[in-house]
Amino acid sequence: MATQIDKPKSSTELVISWEALPEDFQLEDEPVEDTGQPLLAGALRESLEVSGFIQPQMLIASNFGICATINGQFIAKAPDWVYIPSVNSIQEDRRSYTPLLNGDIPTVVMEFLSETQGEEYCVKRTYPPGKWLFFEQILKVPVYIIFDQNGGLLEFYQLENGRYELQQPNPDARHFIASMNLFLGTWQGTKEARTGYWLRWWDEADKMLPWAVELIQEERQRAEQERQQKEKLIAYLLSQGIDSDNLPPLS
Repeated sequence: MATQIDKPKSSTELVISWEALPEDFQLEDEPVEDTGQPLLAGALRESLEVSGFIQPQMLIASNFGICATINGQFIAKAPDWVYIPSVNSIQEDRRSYTPLLNGDIPTVVMEFLSETQGEEYCVKRTYPPGKWLFFEQILKVPVYIIFDQNGGLLEFYQLENGRYELQQPNPDARHFIASMNLFLGTWQGTKEARTGYWLRWWDEADKMLPWAVELIQEERQRAEQERQQKEKLIAYLLSQGIDSDNLPPLS
């Protein structure tokens, strides 16, 4: 069943409906252009998961078909990263997602610039429409982010009066995403043998959400500090002629 939300007033306007993915529809299966893109997407999800942000009703995915029917023709675009606050049903093996029919409209979509730049900014209205037009005019995604993983440039666009407007970061060079109650910014460092620019999350207390490997490193550092403190205490007791192994039990 389709939920039509737009009716044309002229031949140039778009007729949009929300329908389930046809059984015979072939989703695009283009190869990833470089190994950095899936690492970036995975790192964004990982820190959210480690911090307990992700809830069962949410849908967070990468290179995942978002669908709509435009002027009677089915369209599926696969953003590099997408956040949907709530879906109607929880499924482990979704093939695609149709907004309004399956749940909320995405509130955040990200694109990582590739060697073949251009599609991320494409406003082409003819079939198939460009990505920018699809997210801005069809889905009306509130936040659209374009990230240059090589140069570290983060472009943060917010939907205002039906158009994407480039937003300036705060003094900490971060952008607040209201639907997630988190800040997004860039960070330089190494993860999974990749050294360069990354997108990272910060909470309202200005704490960066950690990756799993960072939590492990913190735990190792804490254990090492405790070991060193224990050795210092034992050395002090010995200097005072006290055998730490023969201390009376605590009452």
